[in-house]
Amino acid sequence: MRLLQAKPATVRRFMNVWPPFAFTGIRITRLDPGYWGACVRLRSYWWNKNVAGVHFGGSLFAMTDPFWMMLLLHHLGRDHVVWDRAAEVEFLKPGKGEVRVEFALDPADVERLRTLASGGAKVLEWFSADVVDSTGDVVARVRKQVYVRQKRDPNVLPEPNLLEATHE
Repeated sequence: MRLLQAKPATVRRFMNVWPPFAFTGIRITRLDPGYWGACVRLRSYWWNKNVAGVHFGGSLFAMTDPFWMMLLLHHLGRDHVVWDRAAEVEFLKPGKGEVRVEFALDPADVERLRTLASGGAKVLEWFSADVVDSTGDVVARVRKQVYVRQKRDPNVLPEPNLLEATHE
């Protein structure tokens, strides 16, 4: 979480040398000043192609992996738990050359999730992003389900479960 309090340019530089991105050819080209969006690209190299000579599907997924969670976590803050819960990838055409994906978080979605998660309620929300090639054709559609919950106050004891509180 501390990293997300840094300036976006610092986070972008750090993530670009982070081994899961650096060693696959993934680069964050833009991380908005307000953490409302990002743009990520993947160039084609011999080490990130599959046996058919096109982008390895794992790299296409990896370039989308942390962003919805990261953007939400920045805006919801330390008093919320934000995790990736599930993912779906639909490969629509072979990825060749440079591909990119854009993320744009809507402030209304952040406030809606904050309201739904208030009081510790569990919220599951799906977000979608399209990986596109240099012609704008969609190569892959990635959906991520994010888990959001407001953290419980550690000073408030939970109500006892009457079924488990029986004594003999």
